[in-house]
Amino acid sequence: MPSLADIATYCDERTRLSLYKDAPAAFNGLQVAKTGPVRCIGAAVDSGVVPFRDAVAAGVDFLIVHHGIYWDMPRPLIGPLYDRISILMQGSCALYSSHLPLDGHPELGNNALLARELGLDPATPFVVRDGVSVGWSAAHAGSRASLRARLEHRYARVVALEFGSQAPAAVAFCSGSGNSAVPELIRSGIDTLVTGELREEWFTVAQEHRLNLYLCGHYATEVHGVRALAAEVARHFNLPWKFIPSANPL
Repeated sequence: MPSLADIATYCDERTRLSLYKDAPAAFNGLQVAKTGPVRCIGAAVDSGVVPFRDAVAAGVDFLIVHHGIYWDMPRPLIGPLYDRISILMQGSCALYSSHLPLDGHPELGNNALLARELGLDPATPFVVRDGVSVGWSAAHAGSRASLRARLEHRYARVVALEFGSQAPAAVAFCSGSGNSAVPELIRSGIDTLVTGELREEWFTVAQEHRLNLYLCGHYATEVHGVRALAAEVARHFNLPWKFIPSANPL
């Protein structure tokens, strides 16, 4: 059986963790350790008491998440945070978090996988931070209507703000929150964005700048990266893996 260090190191290197300057307290990488070998890989979008309980119950002992437990540290280990940590430790389940690395990775990242899911080639960097691409854009041939139909086939809820071209030449992708992506969209000359969620004021901006904005859900657009990484780690180390779903509609 592979060791915790073996798997964490593989994840660090495969996601190119060192290239990304994330939010100050995001802390990508191994967040909670465990003793003994790893026997089952898990993937979940969010940290939380419920997904942690579900992972432990499913026999997972190395859980990969997109949203880790640290965003505003230091915090006292009390209340829900204590509950989260205690569930992992009592269940001997390690926690590995990968935020921006699993948004921007050209093969395993949410945005590249979003594009490929629609049959597009994510060849152009989009939303570049500190020299590293967080999102991707792809050339598009076809109608706006066909793009929307493909999204609605794959996602339970799609909010479509359609003020741009009816046959967009390119589509940009920014999973999760797209609030920082809309200004980049305008600067890039691309008029169509697939994202998870946006603040209310971007409706007026879309009207004024003639943009197509497709909101498919923060959670729904960020299941891809953790699943891809977990599947690859499992193959590499000859281990089983499981996706831990959530009922999150947001």
